[in-house]
Formats: sequence, C-alpha cells, structure tokens
Amino acid sequence: MVASVLIIGGGHAGFQTAFTLRQNGYLGKLVIVDNETSLPYQRPPLSKAYMKGEINEAALAFKPEKYYIDHNIERIVQKAVSIDRDQRTVLLADGTELVYENLVLATGARNRQLAIPGADLEGVFGLRTLADAKALAARLPLSRSVVVIGAGFIGLEFAVVANAAGAKVQIVELADRVMARAVSVPVSSWYSAALAALGIQFQFGKQATKIVGRGAAACGIETNDGTQIDGDIIVYGIGVIPNTQLASDAGLACNNGIVVDKFMTTNDPYISAIGDCACFPDPVSEQPLRLESVQNANDQARCLANKLLGKPSAYTAVPWFWTEQGALKLQIAGISNGHDQTLTLGNPESHKYSVLCFREGTLQAVESTNSPLEHMIARRILSGTIRPTREEASAPGFSLKEWEAGIKSKHTVQVQSTSMPG
Repeated sequence: MVASVLIIGGGHAGFQTAFTLRQNGYLGKLVIVDNETSLPYQRPPLSKAYMKGEINEAALAFKPEKYYIDHNIERIVQKAVSIDRDQRTVLLADGTELVYENLVLATGARNRQLAIPGADLEGVFGLRTLADAKALAARLPLSRSVVVIGAGFIGLEFAVVANAAGAKVQIVELADRVMARAVSVPVSSWYSAALAALGIQFQFGKQATKIVGRGAAACGIETNDGTQIDGDIIVYGIGVIPNTQLASDAGLACNNGIVVDKFMTTNDPYISAIGDCACFPDPVSEQPLRLESVQNANDQARCLANKLLGKPSAYTAVPWFWTEQGALKLQIAGISNGHDQTLTLGNPESHKYSVLCFREGTLQAVESTNSPLEHMIARRILSGTIRPTREEASAPGFSLKEWEAGIKSKHTVQVQSTSMPG
C-alpha cells in the first residue's frame, strides 16, 4: 500500500494533521499508524473530567469511527518499528510494509519512569494514556491515602481530584515549589497555598527513593531523608521523554527531540516531525525548543498540513498552556523561563488575577488565573511586534485590555496620516 501521507502517531498532532488536510480538500491517501487500540483521543481530560467520571471514553475521542470512514482516513493499530528512507517505507511490528510519499512523525512522548526499588508494585501508577487513566480511575474510589510524586501540571490536577474524592493527599517534589519548570515564583507560591487550603500536603525538597510494599502492593514511599509517607496508591508525574527511537534509528537528527526546521521538516525532505517529539527553532530566539502542549501539537500540525497542501509558512505560533486544578484554571501565554521581573494585575485573593513576566523590561509571558479574557488579550499582544514594558505596566490603573486598545488606536492614526493626500 502506498500512502500519500503516512502519519505515525494518533495523538493531538497526528490527528490534527489528517483532519486539517481533509478539511482543506486534500484527496491523497491518508494513513494513521498508532499502537493504541482506542480511537485517537484527547489527553488533557484524563487527569480531570475523565478521572472524576464526568465524561466517558467515547467523549474523549476527537471523532467517532464514522468520521474516519467517511473521510477515507485509514487507521492501522500497530507499532512502527523501522523506516527505510531510501525506499521510503515503514515496517510495522506485524511485518507489514507501508510505502509513503510523505512521512509525518507524531510519535509524542512517554512518561519518565520511576527508577527506584518497588516501582513495579501493585498500586503504582503513571498517568499518560487512556489505559493509565482507566486503571487509576478504577482504583481511586478504594483509596484512603494517596502519594503524588511530582508537582507538575498532571500531579497537581490528579491531587485535587483525589482530594475531592476524600483521599488524604501528600505531594512529594524535589524542587522547592510547585510547577517550577512552567511558572513564576509568585504563581507557584499562590497555587501551593491554595491547594494546601484544600487539605493537600506538600513535601518540598524531597525525592522518593523507594516504594514501600506490603506483600505485592505498595503502601507508601521512603524519601532521601528517610521520611516514610503512607499511601494506598502512588502516582508519579516526573516528566516525559520524547519518542525519538524510530527517527534516530533511521539516521534522522535528534537532540532533545527530532530536529526540524521552521517548516517542521527533518534532515530528510520527505519526513516531518511535529508535537511533543519535535525540537524546532524558537520563532523569537531561534534557539532549539521542544514543547509539550496541545496548542503546540495542533498548531504545528496545521503548519505542516499547509506545507503538504503547497502553502508553506514558517511556524510562528505563540506558545500557550493551561491547567485546571479544581476551581482554579491557570492559562499561560508565552514562556516565562529566564524572566527577571514580575508584576501582578488584579487581586490574587479574588482568585482572578494575572502575573506578567518580563525579561530585561519587556513582556515575555502572562500567567492568568480564572481570567480567560486577559489570557486571550495576552496571546494577541505576544503575537505582535510591540509589547508593554515593565515601566508601562507599572503605571497606576494599567490593564492589558486598555494597552492593546491604545496600540490599535495609535496604529489607526498612523495609517490615516500616511494615507492623507500631500
């Protein structure tokens, strides 16, 4: 079989590529290869709505089975094991060989595993796939105490769900604050206090060194300072590793992901990579960057689809992220890494505010809690060429909305003045 576009991976990036191509009239043969048996599905709800039982598996699917049939998108449930770049073929685990004209690697990432004694005991869970979520959701109602290893988005989201279900929750985090890789210190501090107010306990600066067992089942953990923490179940979220083995074995450049250019093309012109597995040039700094987000996966898929449709344009999307932790929704526009100053807009006590992150006086990211309008404005501002400075944002009564309106007004005046007859 010859596929015009062969997509390896059925996550957000892989599905969005196929969807965008068909949506824009692409008629070539489309094939998605994925080793998960379920229909391609959304991952973000796994740690929230699905875990709480608010939605079922069918609601997770991007589209029902009928969509793939009606739009002539073939799904193959298999693992891709090798790529022959000279012959432009992909070998599957069952021995099937697929020929491609264009190959899309949307292989995603996998959980970093716990490499400590007892990690294989019953009751120890990662949370990345639907299978992970099913197993954990079935076990949670039976649990009275939970230990979460890692205070990133997934760990905190699950912790809030477990706490609401009546379990005693303790979070162990090697860093000195929550979400340390993703948000500013003020936001970290506020969220740890908000979750502590719900009854969730934190153990910062500690590392799990052993899963303690009773028979074949886990009953707690031991940390590097000898502390023992009891838990009926242990859930870990300690980062992910990009799935690059298939690409690396084929001789594609890999460095913290599959290396691509601004059009998502690898060092092989017939192979592209997108999503969590891809390392691409940051549109602002031009430094190598790999992001783990739904937005990045979807936007890179659209960028790639446009290239395959003969309308190439460089990837320039502003990164944005979100996490829902109970009644708190944190939305982040931009990347705050490397910022040197922050400024808070609004009143954190109202549970509705934003933290502006600056680097060398220029706005770099905006972290908004329960402020969706401010988040959308921040995304628009960060996608432009003019951004507010720290000095401007410090003015009494400053708001992103009014600043944006002022910039638009100045631009309108400039356009009108340049178009007046001389």
